[in-house]
Amino acid sequence: MAEITAPLYSSTGDKKGEIALDPTVFGIEPNMNAMHQVVTAQLAGARAGSASTKTRGEVRGGGRKPWRQKGLGRARHGSIRSPQWKGGGVVHGPKPRSYDQRTPKKMKRLALRSALSARASESAIRVVETIDWSTPKTKQGLALLGSMGCDTKTLIVLGRHDTVAERSFRNLTDVVLRHPGHVTTYDVLWSDTVVFTTDTVGAAAGAGAYAVADDDFVRDADGGEEE
Repeated sequence: MAEITAPLYSSTGDKKGEIALDPTVFGIEPNMNAMHQVVTAQLAGARAGSASTKTRGEVRGGGRKPWRQKGLGRARHGSIRSPQWKGGGVVHGPKPRSYDQRTPKKMKRLALRSALSARASESAIRVVETIDWSTPKTKQGLALLGSMGCDTKTLIVLGRHDTVAERSFRNLTDVVLRHPGHVTTYDVLWSDTVVFTTDTVGAAAGAGAYAVADDDFVRDADGGEEE
């Protein structure tokens, strides 16, 4: 299997080389059916399901028969809240319900890894070294994304302790922030570029922490191996 790599950047936007990606997460054959079913279930689960209408038994009034049964030459009616009357009840109208769909955990995992692999095959994965900014500034977050070529919809996966970085990115348009374990297939497919840190790139699909090591295929920007 060919080595799968992604560009590695410093927190200032300088390219440091390349970093190897886990082939079991970023190098599988994307399963289109799994991604479709998982995304459909996620969008369905996001529906409020709060639409509601009243039946004839729930509409106020209409307890008295509007006119007598016979003798007037008109159609018989028992209540002015029948469905054929203006202001009457609704037949087969929507009621509050849940749109949740049961999706197996293995299918969710397969769909997420398929989406990540699809983005990796498009060279749309970026990895940043630990972001060590002292103060949150939207300007430096925008500059970092610009140096990595992330000028469209971007998904950024940050650790729970990257509060400074999170506050630097959260006000940017077309930027979605997620923590490891909360990245969804829809998030990955929505974005044009996915940005990880060296601490989160391995945990995105439940692979655990990811630390840069000598065997991670880290190279200088000129192609030579780092010392």
